[in-house]
Amino acid sequence: TAITLKLLGGPLVEPSQRTNTSEFNTFNTFSVSILSAVLQVVAECHAKEMKRLMLSVSSIIFILLGYVLFIVSYLVTEDSPSEVRKSVGLAIFGTICISLNWWENYSTLFKIPFLEEISKNIAKTRNVVCILSSLVKVLITAAVIGISIPLSEWLSLKSVPEKVSYTVFGLVAIQIVSSAMCRWFVVVACKMHALRRCFLVPMYLASVAVLIMFLIPLHTVHQQSNSSSTFCGNRPAQAQNSITMYLSSLMADVTGTLCARPIVSETKITGLVVLGLYALSWWLGLMLSTVYIWFLKIQRIERTQDLFSKQMYEGAFLEQSLLLNTRFEIRKKIKEAGSKDTMIVYLCATMWHETYDEMMKILISMFRLDKYRPKINKQNDVIFEFHIYFDDAFKDVHNGRARHVNEYAEILVEVIKEPRLPQQKIISTPYGGRLEYTLPKGNTMMVHLKDKQLIRHKKRWSQIMYLYYLLGWRLNRRYFKMFEDASEFLQREKENTYILALDGDTDFQPSAVMLLIDRLKLYPEVGAACGRIHPTGTGPMVWYQKFEYAVGHWLQKTAEHVFGCVLCSPGCFSLFRGAALMDDNVMKRYTTKPTEASHYIQYDQGEDRWLCTLLLQQGWRVEYNAASDAYTNAPQDFTEFYNQRRRWGPSTMANTIDLLGSGRLTSERNSSISKPYILYQVISMGASILGPATICLMIAGSFTFIVNMEQKLALTVATVPPTIYLILCFKLKSDTQIQIAAVMSILYAFLMTGTVLSIIGDIVKQQTFMTPSGLFLISMILLYLITAALHPQEFSLVIYGVLYFLCIPSGYLLLSIYSIVNMNNVTWGTREMGGKAKTAAVSAIKRQVMQATCCMCNCWKSSDSSPPMSEQKNEPPLECSVSEEQHINIVLFYVFTILVHMNVSPHRVLKVSIAYCSLVVHINTCTIFSVPMLICLQCFTDETEFWKELQKRYLEPLKENKEQQEKIAKDLKDLRNKVTFGFFICNALWLVATLFLQTIGSAVSLFIPKIYPNGTLVKGERFSIDPISLMFLLSFALLLFMQFFAMLYHRIYTLIHFVAYLDTETKAIRKQSYEDSHESDQNILSQVNSA
Repeated sequence: TAITLKLLGGPLVEPSQRTNTSEFNTFNTFSVSILSAVLQVVAECHAKEMKRLMLSVSSIIFILLGYVLFIVSYLVTEDSPSEVRKSVGLAIFGTICISLNWWENYSTLFKIPFLEEISKNIAKTRNVVCILSSLVKVLITAAVIGISIPLSEWLSLKSVPEKVSYTVFGLVAIQIVSSAMCRWFVVVACKMHALRRCFLVPMYLASVAVLIMFLIPLHTVHQQSNSSSTFCGNRPAQAQNSITMYLSSLMADVTGTLCARPIVSETKITGLVVLGLYALSWWLGLMLSTVYIWFLKIQRIERTQDLFSKQMYEGAFLEQSLLLNTRFEIRKKIKEAGSKDTMIVYLCATMWHETYDEMMKILISMFRLDKYRPKINKQNDVIFEFHIYFDDAFKDVHNGRARHVNEYAEILVEVIKEPRLPQQKIISTPYGGRLEYTLPKGNTMMVHLKDKQLIRHKKRWSQIMYLYYLLGWRLNRRYFKMFEDASEFLQREKENTYILALDGDTDFQPSAVMLLIDRLKLYPEVGAACGRIHPTGTGPMVWYQKFEYAVGHWLQKTAEHVFGCVLCSPGCFSLFRGAALMDDNVMKRYTTKPTEASHYIQYDQGEDRWLCTLLLQQGWRVEYNAASDAYTNAPQDFTEFYNQRRRWGPSTMANTIDLLGSGRLTSERNSSISKPYILYQVISMGASILGPATICLMIAGSFTFIVNMEQKLALTVATVPPTIYLILCFKLKSDTQIQIAAVMSILYAFLMTGTVLSIIGDIVKQQTFMTPSGLFLISMILLYLITAALHPQEFSLVIYGVLYFLCIPSGYLLLSIYSIVNMNNVTWGTREMGGKAKTAAVSAIKRQVMQATCCMCNCWKSSDSSPPMSEQKNEPPLECSVSEEQHINIVLFYVFTILVHMNVSPHRVLKVSIAYCSLVVHINTCTIFSVPMLICLQCFTDETEFWKELQKRYLEPLKENKEQQEKIAKDLKDLRNKVTFGFFICNALWLVATLFLQTIGSAVSLFIPKIYPNGTLVKGERFSIDPISLMFLLSFALLLFMQFFAMLYHRIYTLIHFVAYLDTETKAIRKQSYEDSHESDQNILSQVNSA
């Protein structure tokens, strides 16, 4: 209704009869902030913000002054008829009605239950409310205009010239598109922290700039015309050129609108001054009523729903709606003390047989984070704690009479020794042992050494170990001790606790972690986020994986992120939300022990994908951030690569089938997974299953191209080698299978080289690239080149694309056969045999322990007889340099540890410690040292009980049951046989259907005319293609182009996030350095003064 009132005033009548409120459309919309200004005054008084209260009051004064001058302009400076006076009153009343549009922005500031309830209900059904309200606005506006304008004037629209209609509809289209783009750029500016220069200032100047753009051409035309004529008497001539026709028509209409005012046509200086003053008053009123936006402190990539109170915008007065729609409550929340919750991030790396260099990578990354966010830090937004879970860290010595750490644990201690950490502890635990370090900047790092005879080993059980320790023990225990009812505090802590899952060789920068934290921090529905994984290493296998990883992240991961959810967040670098992991049927179900053959495939072969499947089925979203880079070692050997993919292939298929099987329930529970997205995954799964048959068809085409072999014979020849390899995989050992695959991969690479050259030769022979094979090859090359160009830092990877193309038969045919046939092999496959450890590391551990505690722990004695490091390097022996009091604490600690394992009560421990101390020093001194140690003892006793209970429930070492193992092995083989049969049948049906169509020949073939590049159609020549091949090519091309456009969308928002991060982090670092230097100067000055 308010918009209708604004439109009233006869805009459709002839220029000579117009009621002249055209400047209302330009300037009076600035007065729609009247109600917002009033509510701001009330809010500032309520919050006792007197400094900004004057700005809101000034805004009201300017708007009211504009109303007064507006009335004076029409009713005093010129003799206006009654129709104009009516329009002036409607205009003022309309702006007040329009100002009610943003009441919701201030509803939460006042404790009015009625308004709060309405706001909550609107928020729940925001999209439906926006659609219905827009329809109501359109209908009411059309009804009021239809009633207000006489029928004769509606009939006169039939005589409107065609060029005028084009101008009107063209302007409407431009207004719609430009409004949508303006709103999108405003959102982008806010997310990128360019709030002032890219949102606020342009919105203030938009209407002024448009007015100037129209007035300057009119003034120029008037100056160039006869000087004796008046402005209104010199209308712009209608242009004969069609290019300038629309602009000339628009200029003529603007001139007629302005000259309809007597103060313009008669050049009344007083009236023009009053017009300018009320326009300026309203403009200042809008600026002062929205000046709070200038001081907003929004977060990186702030959610759109947190930026604006409404998700829609008003196209009729775009800049006013965007300014007044900006949430006023953000400022109030930001300035409240303690409103920022501190995020706790536990970095949990799992290790097994990593080398010295690999361990060094992960530790350097942790030290970077320690320096980036020191524990004692004014920017207390994130707290980091580092954990390393070392699998199978002990070995038998002395013929099994003792257990000592193995050579891999010794390497780890050797690596940690490098920076000479200030504080170190050694703690005996029920699962093995724990090393605790204080990093240089104050953060804590713990190394958990697992003994597989005490606790279950392998990666998934290490993850369960740290999930229950950090989330189940550390998190819950703190609140259960403090409060009886702490559910609200506990839930908030769950939301703000994150687990960063890492591999033992991951290398990353602090920025990569912070970018992932942003996603989880701002979007509460996100349960996990992963970054861009870069494989590192040397050799052809690593080169192949570099491009394979690039394509997977560039196209597949981005498509999953945009269309639905990422299905797999890799365990080498992924951030998980504590609340998501602690949700029903996630962490608890993740502890399920495999009892069936399919469990071994789905649960243990791809644990990271299964964890993501559980999150998705529970309703959480998994995202991908392309700017968060991490580097991890990739298999450099052909055998290791095949064994790795032997694990990944079947587990990927098992988890995807599990997710698709529960697709209906998952789509109902998870708002990010829709029915079309499930269809997209079904098509992708079908394409991957039919991959071997498709490669056979491609190889058959290669034979046809290279040796002019008949199509049916070529298809038969192409299917024979993979069929033989499939049979051999059932008979031969896995190592032999891989060796055969390596030889066949080389032969196929030569064949692919010949195919490419043959396609190029066929293009030259046909004198056109408009052939099916030529178009496919060129389109794929262009697509990958454009995609790589949009990733400029990774563009050099296209070089490895040549090797990737040559290895397509190996990666999609031979590897698929090997993975399916060896599905029953559930060993890890990689790092089974690690490198030799350094012998000097043993002595390094001794020295490190001595530096930490000045005593030797029995479990750390080495089984070798090498001389100490001090003797090897001719260094003086390490001497203990601790005071008597420190010595008491050290001895007390080990006394406590021994007594705890003997199940001695705390009271007896205290008596024993006091009795010991009384033999050394005075009893009072001993009491001082005993009490704090008793507190530590109680904590350690509780933690020991926790570990014992956890081991008993979930982590007891699996007992070797020969009968059970034989049964599982038999079930795995049966499962392998069933899957292989189904896999073979699907591909065979695809090949047989293609063979039949080729046998039938031209009766079912589709013919494509031959066209030269210049567009000339060649008569009598055409290309044939069978329907199945065409359908497959179209489906494959459709998937690729969908992924390509999803990648474009994802790149834009990745750029927004990265720019926002750079801007905010640079300012934060600059501010922190300034504060540190200022504090340092103050300290120096105080020292000088004291001196």
